[in-house]
Amino acid sequence: MKLKALSLVAGAISLTLSATSFAVHAQTASPSPVLLAQTPQRQKGPWKDLNLTDAQKTQIQTIRRDSRTKFEAVLTPEQKAKLEAAKQARQAQRQAGQGQRQPGQRRGKGGFADLNLTEAQKTQMRQIRESEKQQIQAVFTPEQRQKLEQLRQNAPSRRQQGNPQ
Repeated sequence: MKLKALSLVAGAISLTLSATSFAVHAQTASPSPVLLAQTPQRQKGPWKDLNLTDAQKTQIQTIRRDSRTKFEAVLTPEQKAKLEAAKQARQAQRQAGQGQRQPGQRRGKGGFADLNLTEAQKTQMRQIRESEKQQIQAVFTPEQRQKLEQLRQNAPSRRQQGNPQ
């Protein structure tokens, strides 16, 4: 009788311990939307080290949005449809967990390579990109420009060390 009671107690303890670990894992694996909203978004690339102000971030977002609108104006309706289809395919891959790049894998062209752009379109897009670059450079302080230039010069050595961006 004591053996039966002892095994029931041991079973209850082991069940409690395993259920607790699953509950803790569930809490840490899927944070609530409130926690996600409160977590500051991590900047990517070399810009994370520039300590941009909120005003600078807003200006850069506006410049990029304007450039995107100009890019779209250059494309034909068929090219826009192809680009949108490629974008949706990438989003579906990301949601399925297949969108993760492996170390050393290069990022794609964003769908532009498959659009069969004319030389005139390519020229227009280069001009838009150059204008965007100049406008963004104007947003930076001289110290930020200097820091960005240093980061660009050091980029090849960081990539060789296996630490891209």
